[in-house]
This record gives sequence, C-alpha cells and structure tokens, in this order.
Amino acid sequence: MTSQAWLLTGPSVILGYLVLSPAILATSVAYSFYLSTPLGRDPGGEYTHISRTFGGRGLAFVGVWLKAISYLGALAFLAQAFADYLLELIGAGGAGAGARQAVALAGLAFFFGIHVLGIRWFGRIQVAMCAVLGLSIVVLVVPGLFAIRPENYRPFFTHGISGFAAALPPLFFAYAGFESLAQAAGEVKDSTRRLPAVFLRGIVATTVVYLLMSAVAFGTLPGERLGRSAAPMAEVGAVYLPVGAAWFVTLGAVMAVTTSLNVTMLAPSRVGIMLARDGLAPSWLGAIAPRTGTPVLGLGLTLAVSALLLLSGQLALALNIAVFALVLLYLLHSLAFLLLPRLNPALFRQATVAIPLPLQRIAAVVSILSMGAIVAVQVADDVRTLRAFDFGERLARRSLTTLELCLLWSAVGAVLYLFGRRQARGGAPAPAVEDQKEA
Repeated sequence: MTSQAWLLTGPSVILGYLVLSPAILATSVAYSFYLSTPLGRDPGGEYTHISRTFGGRGLAFVGVWLKAISYLGALAFLAQAFADYLLELIGAGGAGAGARQAVALAGLAFFFGIHVLGIRWFGRIQVAMCAVLGLSIVVLVVPGLFAIRPENYRPFFTHGISGFAAALPPLFFAYAGFESLAQAAGEVKDSTRRLPAVFLRGIVATTVVYLLMSAVAFGTLPGERLGRSAAPMAEVGAVYLPVGAAWFVTLGAVMAVTTSLNVTMLAPSRVGIMLARDGLAPSWLGAIAPRTGTPVLGLGLTLAVSALLLLSGQLALALNIAVFALVLLYLLHSLAFLLLPRLNPALFRQATVAIPLPLQRIAAVVSILSMGAIVAVQVADDVRTLRAFDFGERLARRSLTTLELCLLWSAVGAVLYLFGRRQARGGAPAPAVEDQKEA
C-alpha cells in the first residue's frame, strides 16, 4: 500500500498513516464497547451489534453484506501480494503471471486448510507468524534509521492536497480489518473482557510500525523505485542490510501478508453463522462441523469466491471495493453506537468497559465524519471515471468503478435478503441468538 500511495502523494504517505490513526482509534471505540456487552460472546460482529441496536435485521444485513465483499476482495488482493513476496523470497521474482496466480491460489488453499482444522490452529500459526514478523521489522527499521537520506523526502507533497486526499483510501487498507477481532467472539476465553482491551494497544502499536517503516522506506530509496517494485520492503532491506538479513526482512514481509490472510479468512464464515441463525441465509452456511468445531462449508464458500476474484485479474478493483465497502460499514457501525443509549438502553447498561459517555459520543462523531470523508473521496474519483468513459470503454479497460460493483453487489444482497425472509416466514422460525431486548 505504501508504494502505491506514493504515486498519488509522494513521501507524504508517512503523514497519511498518522492522519488516519485517530479515525481508526475512534472507530475502534464502538467495537470495544459492544464486545464488552453479552454480544461479545457471539461471532456476528457488526451484524449482531447493529441488529440488536436497531431492533431489526434489514440495516444490519446491508452492513454485513458490505463486509462480505470487502473481505472477499481483500483475500484476493492479499493472496496476490503473498505470491509476489514469496517468489521474491525464493529467488523467483521474475516468474510469469500464471506462476504467480498458482502460488496465490495455493496460499488461499493453505489457510483454508488451517481454518478447517480448528480455531486453535488458527491461533497457533498466527502467533508464530507474528513473532517472525515482529523480529523482521526490528531488523529492517533499526539499521534503516541510520541509512535515511533526507533529500529522498523532497518534495514531500508531489500532487498537492488533492493527491494527499486520494492516497488516504489505499492507505486505509493497511488499517482495515482491525475489527475482524470481533468475529473471534465466542471462540476466545473471557472474550467480553479480553477483546475490548486489545484494540487500543494494537492500533497504537500498528501506527508506530507503519510510521517507522514508511519513513525508512522513503528515506533510503527513491519513491519511483519503490512504486515499480512488486516487493518494495525487500528492496529497501537490500540497500543497507547484508544478504542474510535482507532475506529475513523479505520473510517478514511474507509474514505480514500471511497474518492478514489468516485473519481475513476467518471473518466471512463467522458472519455466515449468525445470518443462518437469524434466518437470513441457508442453514448450511452456518453449519458447524462436529469434529473440528469450524464452519467448513462457510469457509469453502469464502475460498471459492476469493479464488474467482483472484482469477478475474481485477485486483485493483478488488482493493478499491474492499476499502469502500468496509468504510461504509464502519460508518454504519459508528452510527449504531451513537444511537445505542436511546435505541437499546438495556444493552447499553450491560457494557463493562469504562468509557465515559462524552468520549463515546466524540469517538462516534469523529468516526462518522472521517469515514464519510473517505467515502466522498472515492465517490468523487468514480464520478470522474464515469464522466470520462462510457460503460463499454470501462468494461474494455477493466476499469469498472467501485460504485457500479457496489450497486451490483447490493442488488444481489437484496434478492438474497428477501428470499431469506420469505423462507423464514414460510417455515419454522430460525433460532435467534438473543432477543434484541434481552441482549
């Protein structure tokens, strides 16, 4: 993301990470609060939070439907990034597109297998990969701080304020997905106490890491070179590190992608469990395999759709729609949080996390305004594309806009929602997790 954003704004990418951090922190307050209530024992995340706040399922379904496309798009994008770095790691960086797709598909299949085995294996491999990643960041950043050349930071803003604003959505992808922790609710010991505490520390630590890594990257290599590289951090490490250490940094970059792949594979299937329980999805989507305790069919559907997106070659579009859909979801979730004390006071009083009410409201408003601004930037860019090219031209250029894909995805979701509700009314009522007034 760092190298792609440089094309839009130059070294001011460093500032972009800092600007986005308060918006992410404000958005995380809502998740911490909801997870400290009894809803923190269910894996539905935003769907459960929104539906139990508003007392209905329609708006919550819209949110979770956006989350599904965002995570599926992110999986395809991350799988391709995994292939790029892994091939660089083994000295096959010049491999063709077919080989890269094969490696990307193998990465998706590997993590599908891990998740099928069970949540414990997901946790164990995540901890191991994070340990390697953390050590590699230290190896990259500490010596890199002494290799910075200040002239590489000039000019700091290459395309003015408009370029800086355009760089924020792709940079946002680096933070996006922090809320996937909510999908582990019910599979974590003492989840209502442990999960809320993770958000603040995790996001602050992530911001520091992004600032240091981007400062080292742009300070040691010209941005043009980083922008052309499929594995930019590997090239940065090769400038000032001995061969073995540079190879280890590349391994760390692989771990950075695989830790994201692992978590992104988790979320859609857990949302499917809650949708099935509420009668908004086929019951098989929420089926839990007795032997492993995992939603194997839901995981299989996640694998299939993300693989199709990968094979389509529309990875840039997959990234854009992932960011667009997730930002809309964050906005909707923060709105629910702002209205929670009035719409569901019983649930509001059950929260155990100590966040003063004024701080809750400030966080919700900051999140809503920040997410709205990012949406506005993406919509403005899509409008320019719609004006410049007709539908046939956009199709030929593989440049369909995020708005078009979101409208298509929303139409499919509306059909499925109506079908699910009709099916639920025609048969036995689906077992709800908790009545919204007793949540």
